[in-house]
Amino acid sequence: MPSHPRLLSLDAFAKTVEDARVKTASGGMITMICVLIVLLLIRNEYYEYTSVVIRPELVVDRDINKQLDINMDITFPEIPCGVLTLDILDLTGDLHLDVVQSGFEMFRILELGEQVKDDLPIMALSSNFDELCKGLSEEERNNGAPCGSCYGALEQSESQYCCNTCESVRLAYAAKQWGFFDGSEISQCEDEGYVAKMVERINNNEGCRIKGSAKINRISGNLHFAPGAPFSSRGRHLHDLSLWGKYAEKFSMKHKIDHFSFGEDPGSSAALAYSDIDQVPSIHPLDGFTFDVGRKNHVALYYLSVVATRVEFLENKRDPVDTNQFSVITHDRPIQGGRDDDHRNTMHAQGGVPGVFFHFDISPMRIITREEYAKTWSGFILGIVSSIAGVLTVGAALDRSVWAAEQVLRGKKDA
Repeated sequence: MPSHPRLLSLDAFAKTVEDARVKTASGGMITMICVLIVLLLIRNEYYEYTSVVIRPELVVDRDINKQLDINMDITFPEIPCGVLTLDILDLTGDLHLDVVQSGFEMFRILELGEQVKDDLPIMALSSNFDELCKGLSEEERNNGAPCGSCYGALEQSESQYCCNTCESVRLAYAAKQWGFFDGSEISQCEDEGYVAKMVERINNNEGCRIKGSAKINRISGNLHFAPGAPFSSRGRHLHDLSLWGKYAEKFSMKHKIDHFSFGEDPGSSAALAYSDIDQVPSIHPLDGFTFDVGRKNHVALYYLSVVATRVEFLENKRDPVDTNQFSVITHDRPIQGGRDDDHRNTMHAQGGVPGVFFHFDISPMRIITREEYAKTWSGFILGIVSSIAGVLTVGAALDRSVWAAEQVLRGKKDA
C-alpha cells in the first residue's frame, strides 16, 4: 500500500525493525505471567457474564383498587374454637365482622394434640340480621308459626322479630350489647347442644387452629382476633367479653403463626423465583413466630408494612409471579396498663380488648424484581478486550523497567 505523508504522521502503532528487537529471559517470564493473568480475568468475565442477578425497580402500584388476599394459619393452644372471632376493619370504613366462615377453616386441638374440624358453625354470626331474626308475617301468625324468644333483646310484642336458633339469640344479644356468656339457660342453645359442647371444650382446655384466606381492600386497616361477638357503638368497635371473663382461670393469648402472607399463597412461587440466587428477600417474616406470653388480659400487636412485588424470570422462561413482601414490628402489652416488666421506664396505656391485632399499612408503590444476566454480550467482549489490553500494557511497562535496570547494572559491571 503506497504511503502517504499525512497518514504516516497519524500512525499510533509505530513498528520496530525485527533486527532491533531483543528477547530476554525476563521478558519471557513476564509474558507467561501476563498470559496466566489474562486467562484468569477471561474466566472471571465469563463467570460474571453467565451469572444471574436480581435487579429491583420501584414503580407506582396501579392495582391499588384491586382486593388483596390475606393468608393465615394461626394456632391458639389455650383458646377453644368458638371463643374468638376474626374481624377486619380498614380506613374506608368497611367492617367485615367474623370472617372466619368466609374462606377459613377452624380445627379443634384436642388434649393429645389431635386436630378435628370444628362442628359449631352456628356461632359464626355470618348471616344477615334481618334474615336470621326475621319476624312472622300475618299469615304465619294466624297459622300459629313458632316465634322463639329473644329474651328481651328485641321487640317481639307483635312478632316483629323471632329468635328460633341459638345463633339468632346471640346475634340479638350482640345488637343489644348484652353479655351472651356461654349460652346457658337459653333454651335454643341448650336444645341445639351448643352449651354442653362449649363447656366441655373449655373444661378440656382445647385449642383452636384457624387457616385459610380472605380478601381485603388494598388500603391500611387491621385484622384481629378477639373474644366474643363483635358490635359497634358510637363509632367504636367492641366485643362481648362476658364468656372471656366468666372463666377467670382459663384462656391466654399464646399463639403460633405457622403462616402469614399477602397475595399469592404459599407454595411460594415467589420463593422459588429466588431459589438459585443469593439475594433472597424475606417475604414471610412471621412464618414460625411463636407468642409465648401466657397472660389472659393481654394484647399482641403486629405492625406490618406491605409492598406489592412482581417477580419476572430470566428470558421469560416462566410466567411472572405477583406476590407481596412485608416487614413487621411486634409489640404486646397488658390491658390493665402499668409499667413494662422488662423496661421499667416504659408505661403501658390502660384499656382495649384482649386479642391479637395485625395492623397493616399497604404501600402505594410496587417493587419489580427481574432476573437478568450480570453482563450483556457486548459488556462481556468489552471486558475481555479491556483485560487483555490492560495486562499487556502493564506487562510491557514492567518489561521495559526490568530491561532498563539490567542495562544499568551491566554498564556498572563493565565499568
